[in-house]
Amino acid sequence: MKLLFVGTNPENTGATSHFVALAQAMAVAGHQVGAVVYPDGLIWQGLAGSDVRLSKAKFRNAFDLRGYLAVIRAARQLKPDWLVGNFGKEYWPLILIGRLLRIPVALFRHRTPPMKRLSGWLIPRLAQRFLAVSEHARQAYLDRGVPSHLVRVLYNPVNMAQCRPDSQRRREILRALGLDEQAIVLGYSGRMHGGKGIFPLFEAASAAMAQQPRLHCLWLGDGPDAAALRERAAADPTADRHHFLGWIPDVLPYYSALSMLAFPSVATETFGRVSVEAQAAGVPVLGSDIGGIPETLQAGVTGLLLPPGDVAAWREAILKLCDPALLASMGAAAHDYVEQHFSMLVIAGQFLQILSGD
Repeated sequence: MKLLFVGTNPENTGATSHFVALAQAMAVAGHQVGAVVYPDGLIWQGLAGSDVRLSKAKFRNAFDLRGYLAVIRAARQLKPDWLVGNFGKEYWPLILIGRLLRIPVALFRHRTPPMKRLSGWLIPRLAQRFLAVSEHARQAYLDRGVPSHLVRVLYNPVNMAQCRPDSQRRREILRALGLDEQAIVLGYSGRMHGGKGIFPLFEAASAAMAQQPRLHCLWLGDGPDAAALRERAAADPTADRHHFLGWIPDVLPYYSALSMLAFPSVATETFGRVSVEAQAAGVPVLGSDIGGIPETLQAGVTGLLLPPGDVAAWREAILKLCDPALLASMGAAAHDYVEQHFSMLVIAGQFLQILSGD
């Protein structure tokens, strides 16, 4: 099958990671894949060196004629069986181009609540395939009155090779942090703002540190509340056990340094790619029981689901996972779980089935 992906968003978002991983997955599965992307942006960098044929374009908005021309030119060269879109500003252009060139269109939606009411009503009906990235996200459209048969679910694929554990990398990261190999490292990776639950997580982690002297917390990310979190940590007796590295362009190597990952959101999440990536690296996940997060792990087997914002429950869960035997068993189960449900070839096969079905 020939697929032309269109994604000219230059920003670093979950949809960007999804775009790169899915395009790579379809290419690895043996399909002919092209991508029209923002020149030298994060998607371009992510796909450079892969088997995906890249073309440059910018869609400033849905009326940008230069974007239309770039997609039409790439489509005439590749002659794809499907156009695939991932970003809202390109939904209408792809639907119009698809009609013009008689190519079916598959569109992914990553956000809830849904689009503006008119677009939210029309786009799932005009695209030949409309896909949400979780059952939670799908339900948002059904609640708006979109017929259930029009909204399919396809989870984010994960490149297992890129996420594999690396003991040498773990030693290097721990050494850079001034930690020995016996350290227990709780990790957080993501935006630093209140809705992500970073402040309850800090309180829970600091309380757990009072009982577990080998416990440290590694914070990866930046955002509007990063400074406030750093100030709170600096004033805490556990200050030297909270390690802030800021925004990291490629967090995948850092999973090797983690003993467990926290996904503590108090605001709803559409999915939770970081949870799946960490488990692929053999890292158990502590996740909030909210939104699409429960769909990313097997509770009690590959991690634990916890009440959002409940500091006492999170403290106890962190301490529970400080048990080396439990960490090892959950980590092994986590890797197997992701390989069976979210690996590139698994998701590529499901996507092909969705595109090929009625």
